[in-house]
Amino acid sequence: MCRICQQEQKETGKRMLIRKLENRAEFIAGDGTILREMLRSEDVNNAIHYSFAHARLHPEQASVKHRLRANEVYYILAGKGIVQIDGERQEVGPGDCIYIPPLAIQHIENTGLGDLVFLCIVDPAWSKDDEEVI
Repeated sequence: MCRICQQEQKETGKRMLIRKLENRAEFIAGDGTILREMLRSEDVNNAIHYSFAHARLHPEQASVKHRLRANEVYYILAGKGIVQIDGERQEVGPGDCIYIPPLAIQHIENTGLGDLVFLCIVDPAWSKDDEEVI
């Protein structure tokens, strides 16, 4: 378990782990998406094998074409966009769940006026070494 998670659990005295979005550090992923990692396998002693992140793209922004060695799922919370997976394009919006198979060339673009906001699950957990920017 990571040091921060151990401290969080020590402070609460509970095994439950709750993270607030506003307390998670924001960074730019290799594909250009604004991410906040919410949960990784090592945060819970590898009891899970996936990573879970909150993602965002500003209007007129798009992620860079890339592929992962892992399965990936996006769940759109807000905004609208177009996702492209291995050349197939589809409009997406709130409530849409998108499965992206391993090694699929993919990107998502924001076609709306506000931020495109989505959740991202990667299984097995995301690793920089498992991502190739095209």
